[in-house]
This record gives sequence, C-alpha cells and structure tokens, in this order.
Amino acid sequence: QVQLVESGGGLVQPGGSLRLSCAASGFIFSITAMGWYRQAPGKQRELVARISSSGITNYAVSVQGRFTISRDNAKKTLYLQMNTLEPEDAAVYYCNRFPPYNCWGQGTQVTVSS
Repeated sequence: QVQLVESGGGLVQPGGSLRLSCAASGFIFSITAMGWYRQAPGKQRELVARISSSGITNYAVSVQGRFTISRDNAKKTLYLQMNTLEPEDAAVYYCNRFPPYNCWGQGTQVTVSS
C-alpha cells in the first residue's frame, strides 16, 4: 500500500526558505521517479519539480533556480529545498510518483506572507 507523508511546511516571509520532506513507503522508492506537486486555492494541482531514479531533475519555470529537489534512497525520503519564496508559492505541497499514483498524502501547507 502506497503511503506518502509530507512535512516541513509552515509560515514564512517572502524571501524566506523552507525544506519539505516526504517519507515514502509501499513501493520500491529507489527505482521510482518522484515529484513535488502543489495546489493553491482555486487552482489545479501542478507539478513543481521531479527527479528520476538516477537523480536527473526538472523544474517548473516558475521555481527554476529557487527550488531544489533531492532524494535519499536509503531513507526512502524525498526533499524539496525552497529558497527565495514568493507569495505565489503559497499552496499545499504534495509528493508523489512521477507520473502520480492515484492516491495522495495529506500534503503540507506552505504560507508565504509578511
């Protein structure tokens, strides 16, 4: 059974940083491409960043140069380092396989406000 548990969100001022974590279980994490997704109120869920099983990364244009996705296969954990946060980054952030499984975790809320 796939389980994805996100953590690390919170309230941060514009220009601040956060590091999100995602603990994964129920599948072979090390051979699975993973992604971070986000959903802001009234908007569709979007892919923010993804990482292949070998560590190749891709980013949405809106976060390129500010966010870094990484993974620790031994810990079955996915990370998202978010720097220079903007109000537009506020959303619930989710991790999932890329492309995503049908099931999602509870997400972690990121609020960017002064």
